[in-house]
Amino acid sequence: MTRQHLLIGHTLAFTGDPFHEPPEDAVRHESRGGVLIAKGRIRAVGPADMLHRAHPQAKIIDYGNALICAGFIDAHAHYPQTGIIASWGKRLIDWLNTYTFPEEMRFGDPAHAAAVARLYLDLVRAAGTTTVASFCTIHPESVDAFFAEAEARGQRVVAGRTCMDRNAPDGLCDTPQSAHDESAALIARWHGRGRLAYAITPRFSPTSSPAQLEALGALWAAHPDCLMQTHLAEQKEEVEWVGRLFPEARDYLDTYERYGLLGKGALFGHAIHLTARERARLHEAGASLIHCPTSNSFIGSGLFDMAGLMAEGQRIGLATDTGGGSSFSMLRTMAAAYEIAQLRGHALHPAQLMWLATQGSARALRMEHLIGNLAAGLEADLAVLDLASTPAIAQRAARAGNIWEALFPTIMMGDERAIRAVWINGRPAI
Repeated sequence: MTRQHLLIGHTLAFTGDPFHEPPEDAVRHESRGGVLIAKGRIRAVGPADMLHRAHPQAKIIDYGNALICAGFIDAHAHYPQTGIIASWGKRLIDWLNTYTFPEEMRFGDPAHAAAVARLYLDLVRAAGTTTVASFCTIHPESVDAFFAEAEARGQRVVAGRTCMDRNAPDGLCDTPQSAHDESAALIARWHGRGRLAYAITPRFSPTSSPAQLEALGALWAAHPDCLMQTHLAEQKEEVEWVGRLFPEARDYLDTYERYGLLGKGALFGHAIHLTARERARLHEAGASLIHCPTSNSFIGSGLFDMAGLMAEGQRIGLATDTGGGSSFSMLRTMAAAYEIAQLRGHALHPAQLMWLATQGSARALRMEHLIGNLAAGLEADLAVLDLASTPAIAQRAARAGNIWEALFPTIMMGDERAIRAVWINGRPAI
């Protein structure tokens, strides 16, 4: 007989999109809820007593007053930058040249890449993150290390070899042909293997020549079931630089669009300084925008227009952008998203923040049919949150009149201490 587990606690599941209907109507909360899991999948979600009666043979794990939710999904990260997180810097280009590029030079060493991949996945798991989409480096060894470590854990991840053929150190530059061929070989080796997915990965237009962007566009056309991840309109001086490098382009987005790198499955990190044309084309093409709030504040990039972009119907995910971001924690990332929205005059509801870190990011990765919610049939990637993990949080949560008042202090002040348990692919990981 298949072993079943029944997890009991507060449960939080999304029945709709809290950005486009009243947040309370988009969520199903059970104060004594249950999640039945078996063979790596969620089999049922509902009142704990009802599920226990229906499945008396299930092993019960009672988390008491903790909150069971979908595991967090980090939709844009750079695992090779683990060691340089929280490095003092000026602006984006200075930060890349001073910290990022020297660090990435080390990832041609398979042993080093494997050690950092292991450390990175340990750190995000401790923060309740069960899925990540990561840039690797130009070295195929960096991709192999990341996918191999994720595969050993049964973890769903997205990753790709970062491609650059200009405006980077010689040791990190490739060619249009090598970018295409090595990426194609990695796709053949890893994409669709278990819970692994490949993303074709030009770092951003300033470090890819038109010929390289064209080669990667052709590669995506040949492998349309892959994702494509890059950066877009992060800082104003970056946008101006792109204008000088691509004088024929209508705007920054056009440097991707004209080479076949805009469409469903495209993931554009940051997307802060967008023109009206870019916003319209991103929506029309079904691309995803990935909000990286801790990075945007740490490097001084600007304020993402969450309210305006959501009103347009854009597909938006949430991400740490480590190590440009200053935390591995999606709780801290949600808090930063709240603060940035406040600076733009819009208060995000706790349900919206949780949706961004779970269902919203799953939708951005076009994986909402697999992960990102408590729903029967989805993969059993779960986080269990202690809503009284520190004295400061506990005293505030004790005054709560509803689940949102109980959860919001953990979103704003929580860290790894709030992660009581993590389940990955139906197995306890913490």
